[in-house]
Amino acid sequence: MTGTTRSSAEIDPRRKRILFRCWHRGIREMDLVLGAFADAEIATLSEAELDELERIMAEEDNDLVKWVTGEKPVPEEFQRGLFPRIAAYRPDFSPLFKDDRA
Repeated sequence: MTGTTRSSAEIDPRRKRILFRCWHRGIREMDLVLGAFADAEIATLSEAELDELERIMAEEDNDLVKWVTGEKPVPEEFQRGLFPRIAAYRPDFSPLFKDDRA
């Protein structure tokens, strides 16, 4: 199961490929962030934004997770443009159950 809620039937091959790659990252946290972003916005991204998304997707998943969660600062090259929009799709990664004894 990918988690996608979008059909790729009505989008061009490049967007289909990017949508698939957004949901199949290797780290589930990035599937959820990039996949949710792609589901919502892939159809309306410009060619330049698609290029930028592919540059972001070329980064290591471990780095992307740390940038999205704030564990590491976002590199200068990604502080503007598409990355902040992508990061806005971050779900709450905090544990579902907290230990009340702590």
